[in-house]
Amino acid sequence: MYEYIKGLLVEATPAYAVIECGGVGYYINISVNTYSQIVALQQVSLYIHQIVREDALLLYGFFNKEERTVFRQLISVSGIGANTASVMLSSMTVKEIAGAILTENVNAIKSVKGIGLKTAQRVIIELKDKIAVTGSAEEMNFGASVAIKEEALAALVMLGFVKAQANKVLDKIMAGGGVTSVEELIKQALKQL
Repeated sequence: MYEYIKGLLVEATPAYAVIECGGVGYYINISVNTYSQIVALQQVSLYIHQIVREDALLLYGFFNKEERTVFRQLISVSGIGANTASVMLSSMTVKEIAGAILTENVNAIKSVKGIGLKTAQRVIIELKDKIAVTGSAEEMNFGASVAIKEEALAALVMLGFVKAQANKVLDKIMAGGGVTSVEELIKQALKQL
């Protein structure tokens, strides 16, 4: 199993990259997020996940370990293959995926091409505990995001808003990203309630 491949970036597209290392060119499937990180670089290092099938040896590359970890967690879910996981990582950032799982935002996961309602629910059920306990720096930010959301929800309920309605609005705002404080989240929610 390869841990990473480091070398000269010969070709990069939003779907794959070719890295020359020791005179050998490696064709590596990548996500759009990884592409945006490496497109301007000459020398790159990608963390690798290798899949061996009867008819192919596939390499999936990731700019950081967090993205690879989420990819591995996604493909562990029944109904999610490597291509679907790659599309999911291209459609959403690691932060957005973990946020959607932790807040049980089925619609955000379902919005990814190839994922239906049942698969989205399965992703949430099977990965909610795994995402919460991994403890990587990216996912710790989600713990903070969840705390911000819970505090904002409590404040909105105290102001007299219906909990379920306020929760939906907060999920929508959190899925958009960019909210870093309870005050900011409450202000945005008040505009939509």
